[in-house]
Amino acid sequence: MTGDPARPGVVDAGGDDPRLTVGDVEVARYVLRPELAPRHGPRPYLHPVRTLAGTPVTDALPADHVWHLGASLAVQDVDGTNLWGGRTYVRGTGYTWRDDHGVIAHTDWLDRAPDRLEHALQWRDRDARVLLTERRRLAATPVTPDAWSLAVDYTLTAPAGRDVHLGSPATNGRPGGAGYGGFFWRAVADGEPATFTADGDGEEAANGSAGRWVALTAVAPGGGAYTLVFTGLGPDDRWFVRTAMYPGVCVAFAFDRPAVVPAGGQRVGRHRVLVADGVRDRAGVTALLAAVEPA
Repeated sequence: MTGDPARPGVVDAGGDDPRLTVGDVEVARYVLRPELAPRHGPRPYLHPVRTLAGTPVTDALPADHVWHLGASLAVQDVDGTNLWGGRTYVRGTGYTWRDDHGVIAHTDWLDRAPDRLEHALQWRDRDARVLLTERRRLAATPVTPDAWSLAVDYTLTAPAGRDVHLGSPATNGRPGGAGYGGFFWRAVADGEPATFTADGDGEEAANGSAGRWVALTAVAPGGGAYTLVFTGLGPDDRWFVRTAMYPGVCVAFAFDRPAVVPAGGQRVGRHRVLVADGVRDRAGVTALLAAVEPA
């Protein structure tokens, strides 16, 4: 293990995957350097994430979409580089396997404690050219005896000399609201989960919406019901939500039009996921939100 000379006492544990805890309960593992084929979009990700009672609420490397990795940041089109994994959607052609996969790589620890992790990363293309640099912070805090909160904060910075464009299958021509790419959570469910917002129920109402929050409720394989509540859309972000094909929720950066990180500029994200045991209805979600974000 080596220390970070910029932050005395902060340790880079090499291949060690740190954990997040709430009190003495481990709630998430952070896979820092996954050993994956380039086509699977190697990047740090949280998995398994669990409720306080131990119910798993993330999936990773599922057979239907092997490149879905727990909870992570991933974008399919970053100046032509696929940092999501899988096939790339090409306008006029459809999904195509291309040699265009990059990697999101950990570079330095900035802070590391049982309830928080902060580090520096680079978003790189297939030739290891740096597309974006990132500073990311993850923090776990208790909310109620049966719920906790994951805060995900990050700053993406573009090189001084060029804009960086972020796209999705939707912005590259795919119909059907496939605007995924951003902070993505692949959930796990035994059967089809339910999703709802403050204003509507179901995938059709949630996908592409821009409300304050979106909730997903499910039963994990082996039992154990849970509720996830996502908040923190940016000004031009939209919710990308799937329940029928697979269970997933994404803060989508480019849902229906490309996003740009200007040359030398930054894109800042601040999201929160409430992880609760049991199935909560709209009133239950409102109560959770009030507990963590009092008026």
